[in-house]
Amino acid sequence: MIDVFSWPTPNGHKIHIMLEECGLPYRAIPVNIGAGDQFKPEFLAISPNNKIPAIADPDGPDGRPISLFESGAILVYLAAKTGRVLPAGDREKYEVLQWLMFQMGGVGPMLGQAHHFRIYAPETIEYAVNRYTNEAGRLYGVIDKRLSQSPWLGGREYSIADIATFPWLRSWQNQGIVLADYPHLQAWFERIAERPAVQRGVKVLAEYRKPIRDEKEREILFGKTQYEPR
Repeated sequence: MIDVFSWPTPNGHKIHIMLEECGLPYRAIPVNIGAGDQFKPEFLAISPNNKIPAIADPDGPDGRPISLFESGAILVYLAAKTGRVLPAGDREKYEVLQWLMFQMGGVGPMLGQAHHFRIYAPETIEYAVNRYTNEAGRLYGVIDKRLSQSPWLGGREYSIADIATFPWLRSWQNQGIVLADYPHLQAWFERIAERPAVQRGVKVLAEYRKPIRDEKEREILFGKTQYEPR
């Protein structure tokens, strides 16, 4: 039984979907990032960057327990553990991994900034809204072009690149995107959304997701608390 320390965010849902796709038994343990659970010593022991998700697997590669943080590393680990959704051949594998890194280095951070300045910032900063909304549109365009040439992001088969990217695009409206402007991406998105494992994965911990309730929670998420040395 793999323990998944998580929250119903795009990065959390990556791992929930992956575990469902691979059929691995797991237990989802909520880490309430609005209440500051990510700063507790027991969580920092396995996720020193105080970000979700993290996992603890009692049956690691050498038969001993292993813990991992960073969603991309966890996806690669689970793919290797199960032999699923990552090709075995070097050429095909690296084609997938480059699109996984594209998600990790571009899609996640930039769409996260678009969300922040469009939805959560306490004041509207036009420069920031325009910068990150435009970057969101550019990234959607890159994905749409790729999917005009390939059925899946990583190539001929569904892979961890698709699993990593899909959750970040579920809130396209909040990113200032019109999905119909990207027809290849839209078709890909709808195919993924129909997968039973994906439908199960995005429901994991979903009952915990609530709007920001007060200034204390906002401060924990976006204020000085997250920058304190630990």
